[in-house]
Amino acid sequence: FHFAELPEFCSPAVDEEVPLFSNLDLFLFSLIVGLVIYWFMSPSITLYLRFNYKKQKQFGKNIIVFYGSQTGTGEEFSNRLSKDAQRYGMKGMAADPEEYEMGELARLSEIKNSLAIFCMATYGEGDPTDNAQDFYDWLQENDDEDLSGLNYTVFALGNKTYEHYNAMGKYVDKRLEELGAKRIFDLGLGDDDGNLEEDFVSWREQFWPAVCEHFGVEALGDESSIRQYELKEHTDLNMNKVYTGEIGRLKSFEVQKPPFDSKNPFLAPVTVNRRLNKGGDRHLMHLELDITGSKIRYESGDHVAVFPTNDSTLVNKLGQILGVDLDVVISLNNLDEESNKKHPFPCPTTYRTALTHYLDITHPPRTNVLYELAQYASDPKDQENMRKMASSSPEGKALYQSWVLGASRNILAILEDMPSLRPPVDHLCELLPRLQARYYSIASSSKVHPNSIHICAVVVEYETATGRINKGVATNWLKNKLVTDNGHKSTVPMYIRKSQFRLPFKTTNPVIMIGPGTGIAPFMGFIQERGWLKQQGKEVGETVMFFGCRHKNEDYIYQEELEEAEKNGVLTQLNVAFSRDQEQKVYVQHLMKKNKEDIWKLIHSDNAHIYVCGDAKNMAKDVQTALHEIGEELGGMTRTQATDYIKKLMTKGRYSQDVWS
Repeated sequence: FHFAELPEFCSPAVDEEVPLFSNLDLFLFSLIVGLVIYWFMSPSITLYLRFNYKKQKQFGKNIIVFYGSQTGTGEEFSNRLSKDAQRYGMKGMAADPEEYEMGELARLSEIKNSLAIFCMATYGEGDPTDNAQDFYDWLQENDDEDLSGLNYTVFALGNKTYEHYNAMGKYVDKRLEELGAKRIFDLGLGDDDGNLEEDFVSWREQFWPAVCEHFGVEALGDESSIRQYELKEHTDLNMNKVYTGEIGRLKSFEVQKPPFDSKNPFLAPVTVNRRLNKGGDRHLMHLELDITGSKIRYESGDHVAVFPTNDSTLVNKLGQILGVDLDVVISLNNLDEESNKKHPFPCPTTYRTALTHYLDITHPPRTNVLYELAQYASDPKDQENMRKMASSSPEGKALYQSWVLGASRNILAILEDMPSLRPPVDHLCELLPRLQARYYSIASSSKVHPNSIHICAVVVEYETATGRINKGVATNWLKNKLVTDNGHKSTVPMYIRKSQFRLPFKTTNPVIMIGPGTGIAPFMGFIQERGWLKQQGKEVGETVMFFGCRHKNEDYIYQEELEEAEKNGVLTQLNVAFSRDQEQKVYVQHLMKKNKEDIWKLIHSDNAHIYVCGDAKNMAKDVQTALHEIGEELGGMTRTQATDYIKKLMTKGRYSQDVWS
């Protein structure tokens, strides 16, 4: 109810005596008060509108699985858990916390044998995922909330190479207990640096028996596949009603309307696509996306998210091997009519569109997909192996690790290497996870390029143990986004994801930037911005860059721009490590140790801000170790004190990381 929507009335002549409130004002005021009272006093309305608990109660749903998901894995796990519930005579639903009023969480206790499961991923530097941000804020702000009737458990998704391993899952688990909720099974910790799938399967196999014991229920013993969606083929549908790759609204790629976000991306024309490296067998590239007229705003340090499509060769091969007409128009409709999720991806659409735009066909499939597809293998040995790989037996885990993960077999490779396995394409489409947006650190400053977003990336391509060539979905798709393709402008569906990776508010603060390889991306934006500030006559602190690559004559990317910035005094120090140009490998951390006096002075005396971007597994850790050693040597600290010193810089926002593994 928006006051802006009330009709406008002509104002009366100034000299007429007007009552303070007109009849219309009084009527509207009474109506609003009445609605407010009705809203708070009527539990069924509150439950139905604000949290769907009424719906949950009415249709016998007693398990709700909330997910905090950035790349789709948390959502995938929550769907698997809600589906599992049926095997134990319960009914589950997966739920996006962003779409619910989490303040009504306590009302779950009104439903018999109810349980809230939280599959929570951690994003960036210990942050909640975008869709769990409001829930996180609510947990932090509501100390007086009473959740004493709530049964819960948490499975956390994280990566050990990051500083704040599984921070979000651990926080939710601890905070729910503090607010009085009852933990019915231990927190599960999934590590994507190891084997996240294995961690999840092992936790889940112990979790369900604990649920059965807690609620006094038994497994139904039904291990058969449970379909969630039913196929409907459309023969006479108007093609204007068919999705052709749109993420949200139908025809949103034809008629673009701001604001642009993850559900409504902007189609940005590609204005530049050039190779950055002068030689070598890799392909490093620089792209520029035009955002003129989109009203999109960004800051240096933000991420651009792009929605790639799968390689048409892979899609066609899948169609051939399964013997299907990929251009049939279909819908997959949820068998649970009360579910909020009507389809696994936008429908109606064609199999070709689903396999090109909506489904992930390049990652090795998870064990639940193998388990569900096993029934379609005509060879009993294949069936047995697929079920074994989906089990938690040591032999099964080892087989999945070597045959699927170790060999990097995607779904096409599995079908090619298992000729007896020919599942119906609709069931395969139901089981495959959604193709996710990919995030890149923006390599430009909006102060210098307000209508352009720059991307710096390396094309992923490698040979697998089976001799196949696997190609990274997004980087190969971007590589082929030529400025004009058959006379048409190439476009990239994109939106901006805000980041905490920011230049210091005070321009006089020195900055130390450490970013080898494509980790230089955000620093190109930082350098542009510091240069622009200088041009505006602002006093700018020292700007120090540590960059690294393999060979000076091959992959020293942005060499001209960096050397120009140094010449103009925008970069006060440019340190470049060429790791393979001499016998002994030299990396950025070695150059830092060489410049330890300068670094220590900037950090300890001059209030410098440190930024690290690139590989989380080795580089980011080695950089931190180098700083610990500098603290010990020049700050007279013990290793523990030096570690605490760097941790404090992180807490104060003076040490920021934008890293990936």
